Amino acid sequence: MSGQKILVVDDSWTELTMIAAPLRNSGFEVVTAVDGDEAMEKVFKERPQCIVLDVVLPKQNGFQLCRKFKSLEASRHIPIILLTSKNTPLDKAWGLRQGADLYMTKPFSEDELVASVRRLV
Repeated sequence: MSGQKILVVDDSWTELTMIAAPLRNSGFEVVTAVDGDEAMEKVFKERPQCIVLDVVLPKQNGFQLCRKFKSLEASRHIPIILLTSKNTPLDKAWGLRQGADLYMTKPFSEDELVASVRRLV
């Protein structure tokens, strides 16, 4: 697993740290972005093996980004985990319809997050 690059996108520094730390501790290389535009840029610059994406973001939300990543040839193969506080069944169904490979809600289990990323990469 070591050296596999994961892009974590969240506009909250606290959440970003809470998501990135267990991934780093498990041997992943973690790259971060704090809004939709930066996430778009980092996907093409960094070429991550997986994206952990919040839904509520400035500039472009996670649903929009997910749809864009899955529609572009260069990024459609990258697994996406939507990790969000939006926890209704409708939110989850919508997220999966946008192309997300997995939909997880906050608060999240660090072990479950790491296991999910491992499974997808």
